[in-house]
Formats: sequence, C-alpha cells, structure tokens
Amino acid sequence: MARSVADQQEDAENVGARLERFVRDRVAGAGDVRITGLTRTFGGLSRENWVFRAAWTDADGTHDQPLIMRRDPAGSLLDTDRREEFAVLRALEATDVAAPRAFWLDEDGSVLGSPSLVMERVAGECDWFVLNSDRPEPVRLGFARGFLEMLVRIQQVDWRGLGLDAVLKDPGCHAAAAELDRWEGELRRVALEPVPELEVVLRWLRERARPCTRTVLVHGDFKPGNALLLDDRISAMLDWETAHLGDPLEDLGWITNPVRAREHQISRLWERERIVEVYTELTGHAVDPDELTWWNVFSCWKLAVIVLTGMHEFVAGRFDRVHHSPTWLVRAMLRMIEEGAR
Repeated sequence: MARSVADQQEDAENVGARLERFVRDRVAGAGDVRITGLTRTFGGLSRENWVFRAAWTDADGTHDQPLIMRRDPAGSLLDTDRREEFAVLRALEATDVAAPRAFWLDEDGSVLGSPSLVMERVAGECDWFVLNSDRPEPVRLGFARGFLEMLVRIQQVDWRGLGLDAVLKDPGCHAAAAELDRWEGELRRVALEPVPELEVVLRWLRERARPCTRTVLVHGDFKPGNALLLDDRISAMLDWETAHLGDPLEDLGWITNPVRAREHQISRLWERERIVEVYTELTGHAVDPDELTWWNVFSCWKLAVIVLTGMHEFVAGRFDRVHHSPTWLVRAMLRMIEEGAR
C-alpha cells in the first residue's frame, strides 16, 4: 500500500537510524558508524533527497564522507527505477561525464523504507537560470557551450561497452515510438478526466514519428537545474533517474523546446539555430529541422503528462504540491504544430 504524505513525514524521525544500519550492512567490517548533519532538502519534485555525512572505520582506515540519499517518496511526478539510476551512475564512473559516484543501493527499500540509492555529494551550487543570470556575458556563454558539450559527451558514452544494455532496453530505430508508448501509458494511468487536446497532439506525434539512425544514452531531463556549478565550470550532472537509451534528438529537442528557452537559451547569442550549429560541429551529425520540431512537441507533451501525474498524486493524497491543468503547454504544442505546417 502506498504511504500517505503524513506517513512519509513520520518516517523522518528514524531516517538516521536506518542510514546507520544501512552503512553498517553495506561496508564490510564497518565500525563506529555515525550519521551527522542529516537534512532533507526540497529542491527536487520526484525523489526525497537527504544530505548527511557518514563516518566509519574499516580495514582501510577512517572515513568521513559527504553523501546524499535519493529515496522514493509516497507520491512523485515520475515513476522511475532506482536500480536503473544506480547502474547508470556506476557506468558513468568510467567515462568523462561529470556525475556523482554511486555508493550503495537499497533496491527494495527493505532497510531505508523505500527504494533508495546513496551517492557522493558533489561540491557546487544549483542555478536553474544561470544562462540568464547576472553573471558576465562571457561566463554565461561559457556555461551554455559547456552544457551542450556535456550533452554530447553523454551521447558519446559507449553504453554497450559499459554493459548498460543489460539494464536499459535498446529501442533500436523505434526510439520515438517507444517513448510515445511509455508516456501514453502514463497518460492513461494518471489522467483524472479526458484531455482531448493531448489526444490530438498524440495522434500528430504518432503519424510523424521517424526512425532514428543511432541509439545513445539519453539523460531525459537535461537542464541547468539538474547540474551543479563550481566557479565557472559544471562540477556534476545530476538526476539520472529518467536516463534511457534512445534517439539523440530527444535531449536536443528538450533544450531547444521554446517553453524552456529561459533555462537553455540566451537571447540573440545562444538560441535554437546556434545550438543546432554547435551541436552539428561537435558531433558531425546534421539535424533535420522537422525532426527536431517533432521532439520539441514531444517534450511539451511529455511535460504535460508529468503535470497530470502531479494532479493525480495530489488528489490521491500522496503528494503535497498542487498542480494545475497543463493548458499553457497545449497552446505551445499547437503553436509549434501550426508553424511547422506553414
């Protein structure tokens, strides 16, 4: 049975004891285990995030490690798998992608109360709108290019060589259809009433889904808000829970989506055309404008389904944040479709 919001809050009283027992179980010969500075942060909407320090002794000596636990909450905007997220983070350790090191996994939640992973706490700050902040223009442009270079590095990960195909399903050339299937399934699960406009857009997407020519690792929620910044560099890319194998244009469609322009673009300096130009330079792959528009529309459609999930979980008493109808996203999708038909 799903936990209520009230039950979830009550759990906070014994999280420290759970973590202490968890570290002792996961570290061979661990002694003098201490959990300090335990605090729940509220930056994310899909997982419980608890920051703390874990100290212990073992055969290798004394350890004092800043960590963060990501735990499944009572209700969430996203239904994702901690096992998959853990596997992706472990695989990325062998790459040049800046991501936190994954320490331990409680796959079934038997120790920590619900499925959880514990990972390294990386230094840095989160700034959702760093590209349009008060930082100097050259710094903002440096971050803009840095984010795109990070996206390309993710797409260049040798997911087969790292064994990620044992955890993540390879959709082959049918990546677009696979993502539509996934998110249509979510729509059918969470919609509290019919949303005809989303059905119209879904039909448009179905009719125009194209096969992809290569499969890459997709982050699934690539944005500055899911990164840590240290000085003038990106110290880590976070929130890998929606990572999957798919079409390279999926993440590119997410960051060139007009509704996310304030996060990913800089007026006149780093807009859609320039992003695509630099992406092509970095990858050697040309981008079909119509296909990119398809992924822009899909990004809005997926986001609309996520908003409906928030409404569903709030009504069910498992989520304490109110979400409103995604009408504004419907307008954006219909506008992109209309402009593409001209």
